[in-house]
Amino acid sequence: MSTHLDSPGSVLAVSRSPLHAFSKVNQPEVRLAAGVGIEGDAHAGKDVQHLSRRADVPPPNLRQVHLIHAELFDELAPAGFTVHPGELGENVTTRGVDLLSLPRGARLHLGERAVVELTGLRNPCKQIDGFQSGLMRLLVGRAADGTIVRKAGVMSIVLVSGIVRPDDVIGVELPLGAHEALAPV
Repeated sequence: MSTHLDSPGSVLAVSRSPLHAFSKVNQPEVRLAAGVGIEGDAHAGKDVQHLSRRADVPPPNLRQVHLIHAELFDELAPAGFTVHPGELGENVTTRGVDLLSLPRGARLHLGERAVVELTGLRNPCKQIDGFQSGLMRLLVGRAADGTIVRKAGVMSIVLVSGIVRPDDVIGVELPLGAHEALAPV
């Protein structure tokens, strides 16, 4: 069992790339495949696809779908950074859902059918400064208690296949019991 939250959230954009490139190209729709990720995306697969994480025996892919909240782009603008959906490598750009505060195991219902389960935080890497110099310092910081704060989005796996489009509604389902904070995956 779980708890459903009323969510005013929506999908702003969907993106994919068949190449292991930093940014992804916006699409009119993407198909999420259960246990795999975004069809046609370089990071789709049952085993990890990120080049920096490949091994002789690759671990399960906990990074099938990358989501970022568009509110981050709004936060970056006053510091002089212009970022558009897909440019930080995310597959789904959201608005109205506080992704970073959700617990591990939270499920996002995207569009009519698709469901993803959050596995952890994206750990920002130095490629971000290659995209726009100085941007990394705004995506990783420290909270008042000294803990590291990562703002570069969340990672998920696909539980239920489906088509996702811009303007689709996002439903949030929280796991029951104690909530585990998201950690980098």
